Amino acid sequence: MPRVTDAAATATAAAVEGTLRWWSGAWGRPDAALDVLRWNRLVHDRIAPGWAHPHEVAFATPIARLRDFSASGSDDVVPTLVLPPQAGHDSCIVDYSERQSQIAVLRDAGLRRLLSLDWVGATAATKDATIDDYLAVIDAAVAHAGGGPVNLVGDCQGGWLATIWAALRPEAVNTLTIAGAPIDFRVGEPLIGDYVAMLHPSFYRALVAVGGGVLKGEFLLGGFVAINPESEVDRQLALLRSLDDPEHLARYAAFENWFKHTQDIPGAFYLWIVEHLFRRNALVAGELEIRGERVDLSRIAAPLFLLGGAADHITPPPQVYALGDHASTPAQDVVRRTTGGGHLGLFMGSEALRDHWPPLMAAVYARSRRRRRRGSPLAARNPS
Repeated sequence: MPRVTDAAATATAAAVEGTLRWWSGAWGRPDAALDVLRWNRLVHDRIAPGWAHPHEVAFATPIARLRDFSASGSDDVVPTLVLPPQAGHDSCIVDYSERQSQIAVLRDAGLRRLLSLDWVGATAATKDATIDDYLAVIDAAVAHAGGGPVNLVGDCQGGWLATIWAALRPEAVNTLTIAGAPIDFRVGEPLIGDYVAMLHPSFYRALVAVGGGVLKGEFLLGGFVAINPESEVDRQLALLRSLDDPEHLARYAAFENWFKHTQDIPGAFYLWIVEHLFRRNALVAGELEIRGERVDLSRIAAPLFLLGGAADHITPPPQVYALGDHASTPAQDVVRRTTGGGHLGLFMGSEALRDHWPPLMAAVYARSRRRRRRGSPLAARNPS
């Protein structure tokens, strides 16, 4: 596919050019060889990422944990359940750091009854987990939060999973927010579509077989790097140029600890996603059935808050915004916003967390008060 090969060629050219430029300036440095050794150590030294803000684990199952970030005295607001991405990385991206945290933005907006799912990496015992099992986890989380209604906030895979659950349980949904979540998998010329079209289904089955029944997280990581290899090259060359910048080193380590710390996905669940969502686009086609029940997006009538990234090559904004075209939510209750960044930036980028999530969550809060309160503390700062 042209876009795939073009990306690889561009990344190779960038790597060669950047390396030559660094070496041309390094000849006069007596410690250039030591810099390379130090760079190599920093590239490979990784620790497991963690959640940034205090919370309690409400319950744990073999495939997910429920983390409770609720503040005291939060019974006067509708509970909010966050569904993080599940694409081979740790769920803590929604609470990436003290300064970059969806969790913090939601709580600052007034959504103080706040919970987040935390997807557990697949094992031999959970390799056969299915979409039914993941929907059952959401059932349990909502039951823990009081049985509904709830505000659902889903990122990427967590967004389409939240959407499916909302279509099956529309009466339990107060609002639905999705970010970088594909609903129509065909629109927007997604780069992932090139791979799906290029590779036979047997390829995906072979990946699972090689993993012993799971999709290995490192395979997913390799796929993401292949989609945008220039970003990977730029990040490693930037490290080489910034070995004497402590702030850069800290930012690099934090991101690499999250990005390169992979976790596996149940093979049965992964193959279901490839077949029913990516290949058949069954969610918007009205052909998706789960336990004999058709997933009908028109059953969703709750207010929708849809966030896309202008530079998102994994989930182009039209894939996200398609939910507004298939749900029954009135047009005035559908909010679409676009950040200037890419896919990961939607969940932990400074622009998204500063300019887009606060007004969206202020609007969710305005629809979530159980007793009369003052407006969201973020509303005054983000009137749009």
